[in-house]
Amino acid sequence: MIHLLGPYLLAAVLVGLGVAGVAVRRNAVLLLVGVELVLSGGLVLLVTTQAAGADRWAAGSVLPLFVVTVAAAEVVVALAVVLAAFRARGSIDLDAPATAQDAP
Repeated sequence: MIHLLGPYLLAAVLVGLGVAGVAVRRNAVLLLVGVELVLSGGLVLLVTTQAAGADRWAAGSVLPLFVVTVAAAEVVVALAVVLAAFRARGSIDLDAPATAQDAP
């Protein structure tokens, strides 16, 4: 049986950094990094809970593989959207005001 303080603390730190990153970032790429940190913290918590459980729930070790796969696809699509926005606006600053050339 593993000691649960370390992994729970790691999950809390990852989620906290991710939420702080999403809350204060203006750059779209760094916002995506914050979302991925939150997702990683949730996965650490899921795997820790599975490893500490007495019944050894099998989905606790298989489900993260699916989540990582979906997260990789999400990053590819999100970066494509950010790249398209950069090409259209010339900036990926989320707080920048829209200019006349941004309108369709």
